[in-house]
Amino acid sequence: MTDASEVVGARAPVRRGRFLVAVACWLVVWQVGAVALGQPILLVGPWDVAVRLVELVPTGTFWATVARTLAGVVLGFTAAAVAGVLLAASSAASSWADAMLAPLISTIRATPVVAFIILLLLWTDSSRLAAVVAFLMALPIMYTNVLEGIRNRDRRLLEMTRVFAVPWPRRVLAVDVPGVLPYFVAGCRTGVGLAWKSGIAAEVIGLPAGTIGEQMYQAKLFLATADLFAWTVVVVVLAALTERVVLVLLERARRRLAGEPAPPLIDPAGGAR
Repeated sequence: MTDASEVVGARAPVRRGRFLVAVACWLVVWQVGAVALGQPILLVGPWDVAVRLVELVPTGTFWATVARTLAGVVLGFTAAAVAGVLLAASSAASSWADAMLAPLISTIRATPVVAFIILLLLWTDSSRLAAVVAFLMALPIMYTNVLEGIRNRDRRLLEMTRVFAVPWPRRVLAVDVPGVLPYFVAGCRTGVGLAWKSGIAAEVIGLPAGTIGEQMYQAKLFLATADLFAWTVVVVVLAALTERVVLVLLERARRRLAGEPAPPLIDPAGGAR
């Protein structure tokens, strides 16, 4: 009988092939649209963007800019993940904590990101803006998902741990973490993208020096459309890589808890894990 992991492994190259074909098709559509429009100020083609990226990537300024924005967004998302877990655990343990946190989380979720950015510009330095905004936008997602995971743990396993008086550290590792982890992973999938979107928006408005947001604003100011698209591509790639790293680390943690071999960071078939 064919093992399920072998079937999944066999299908992975097919999925990657379809993805690459889809990307190629959309690049063709993009190029055709740019040629048909014939207005480089409004829309440049993928070739022009690629040329600009080739010019930007070797420079030290490019990497310093990427590092500054990456640090802010990752810091904000990491803080949101930690705070989301702690607050969700508090809400699950205490009905009073749940009642107190519910309106706060709802308010943060409903408030437009622009409102937060404007308020934070009055309260804090613009250099911290991306991290704080990324934290605020990702926090409700992480809190809600983790709380849902805690409330949907296997009741039979929890009852068994009570009957056999299993120490709480062992119960957390054996029951709580495996039960909540899928919800946490789902929150990370959404939260990482939201952190990047909100963090870049904060930089475009707050204009902290040496950030991707500042570069995008300067490109718009000087009608450098190729630069604007190039930095947008950089943001998309960074967001995808950040999400992938987070998911791989979480999968490695899950396998370690389950006593399974950890997945390699690089797929032997040639794709990144």
